[in-house]
Amino acid sequence: MTLSKRRKVLVCSCERSMPGSYGEDVARGCHNVQVESGDQFCGVELDRVRTILNGADAVTIGCVQQAPLFRELAEELAYEGELSFANIRETAGWAERASAAGPKAAALLAMAAEPSVAPAQVTLSSNGVILIYGRDETAIEAGRQLADKLDVTVLLARRSEITPPRVWDFPVMQGTVRNARGHLGAFEMVIDDFAAPVPSSRDRLCFGTPRDGAISQSDIVLDLSGETPLFPAHELRDGYVKADPSDLISVAGAIGKMADFVGEFDKPRFIDFSEDLCAHSRSQIIGCRRCLDLCPTGAIAPAGDHVAVDANICAGCGNCAAVCPTGAAAYALPDSATLLRRLRTLLLTYREAGGNEAIVLFHDLDHGVPLIDALARFGTGLPANVLPVAVNAVMQLGIEAWAAPVAWGAIAVRALSSAKPRHDIAGVVANIKIANLLTDSLGYGSDVCGLVETDDPDVLKSRLDLINPTLTSREPATFLPVGKKRSVLDSTMIELHRVAPTPVDFVMLPAGAPFGSLEVNIDGCTLCLSCVAACPTGALSDNEQRPALYFAESACVQCGLCAATCPEQVVTLVPQLDFRAWNTPRRVVKEEEPYLCIHCGKPFGTKSTIERIVAKLEGKHWMFAGENARRLDVVRMCENCRIDAVMNQGFDPYAGPARAAPRTTEDYLCKRTKPGKPV
Repeated sequence: MTLSKRRKVLVCSCERSMPGSYGEDVARGCHNVQVESGDQFCGVELDRVRTILNGADAVTIGCVQQAPLFRELAEELAYEGELSFANIRETAGWAERASAAGPKAAALLAMAAEPSVAPAQVTLSSNGVILIYGRDETAIEAGRQLADKLDVTVLLARRSEITPPRVWDFPVMQGTVRNARGHLGAFEMVIDDFAAPVPSSRDRLCFGTPRDGAISQSDIVLDLSGETPLFPAHELRDGYVKADPSDLISVAGAIGKMADFVGEFDKPRFIDFSEDLCAHSRSQIIGCRRCLDLCPTGAIAPAGDHVAVDANICAGCGNCAAVCPTGAAAYALPDSATLLRRLRTLLLTYREAGGNEAIVLFHDLDHGVPLIDALARFGTGLPANVLPVAVNAVMQLGIEAWAAPVAWGAIAVRALSSAKPRHDIAGVVANIKIANLLTDSLGYGSDVCGLVETDDPDVLKSRLDLINPTLTSREPATFLPVGKKRSVLDSTMIELHRVAPTPVDFVMLPAGAPFGSLEVNIDGCTLCLSCVAACPTGALSDNEQRPALYFAESACVQCGLCAATCPEQVVTLVPQLDFRAWNTPRRVVKEEEPYLCIHCGKPFGTKSTIERIVAKLEGKHWMFAGENARRLDVVRMCENCRIDAVMNQGFDPYAGPARAAPRTTEDYLCKRTKPGKPV
């Protein structure tokens, strides 16, 4: 790969604990760079680093252990160029086949040099107002321990016999939390059975008259109730800590955490959300709800025609971005295009440096990095052809992240997950299933993509060793990932098909897939175009010149809004991938001649629509039956002639039959009076 013209790459053997020949592989795989090889850049050769920083626009160092030292040196020298780091020691050099890992080292260094933009930040503020929710003395004792650090309120539910304190250092209230919402710095509880303590409580704590619906606001919450957590995926809700009140060690640990939740805290805005791309609903008809079904924290909620993502609650699992078919919810750490650009650099550099049979291993920082490090330090290390790629969460990987590496030459793609993941992995499992259907159908092999769920480094190694490529000799694609997520997905699918070993034009997919086609009952369709108005992506469109319905399969996200909106119920979703349709413009679903006004000849509607309306009204309602049949002519007229017929020709389409004459008192009196007798 061609990198910056004045970029220097530092390859260190770490005191000759790994092969010193990696510099040659880096030079072969990365063009227009100057490679500097050494044995101890962080120690005796530190002055070399100082000299290098003074003479390069960009520097990539093959070491992360001493990254703080090198950053400090760059700050001391007021270095203004790019400075990046890659871990080639634990991922390549400390391994059983380290001598064969040179192409991997080159690929990792090239990937590290790819620029990335940091996501926006969300700031959460906490002043230390804490609600301790408990049921006995444990909660009150927790309040005593935190009272000198935080603004404490204790709320007791299902209270036992509690001796009143001699001095009230903090409020102790009675109540049961009905529901809770909010985040660090802004929690809100609705409390039933709420009451204040009676001052005259003597041998046991008594409370006054309770009331329901009280509101409690706090910055942080310590839950010692022993009941169901107040929030879904509660361990991911910053500022909310739950502990078992019967486990004193657990309680002590929870108390120790609470004082840390005071101040201002920044976290990434994990999701970039575009309301205009969301396919959640139209006209109060629900379409796509994939993200709502998978969000573990409840950070996503309906908000009219789209959903809303609460960045304060979002924990960054990435499920919503992985399954969002339109790209409305896009992961920002990194974004889809940046991730795929780094993958492209990784795989193309690996190949140019002489590597083959590449296996991409996605992993996160909290679980994956320690596991890979443990395998390198205490085991045989990663295989020489396994290329680790760090992401914030493996659940963020969309179908494009699984399929694109295969198009670029990888023989397999794996994601490393904990045996007990903190997040729901249903989204990533669904994406793996679709990716495997595509790669298997196109001849890349079976089970090309997969998930490795383990907390044991040796199990990880054994699972990687079991990967047996069924296809290794092929010419990979080289396309550039450009644009937003859906654009990247489009180009990935097209290129995956173009370089496929045994390409097919058509692949059936499971229900819920983010792309597919439509089946329309042509005879039943009246070209009312309500489906066009409901379609959020423009997959369905019309023609301004004549009645017609068009469909572009590459834009369809299978949200179902068209089928739910269609008044004739003639639209059916068909999850599939037709590669021919992705390379061709929109197709005609139905096209008709316009209906001509019977008075002036102006085209004003579709023939099928007008005829269907006439058929439903003719002879079936008194307004259009018998002598009133001529009223149907207004249906056959354009808007101008219709007004003329009604206003100027004395033709009232809303006129009903003649009403009976009203009855009067005289009518009744006449009926009761006999002939010949006066009233």
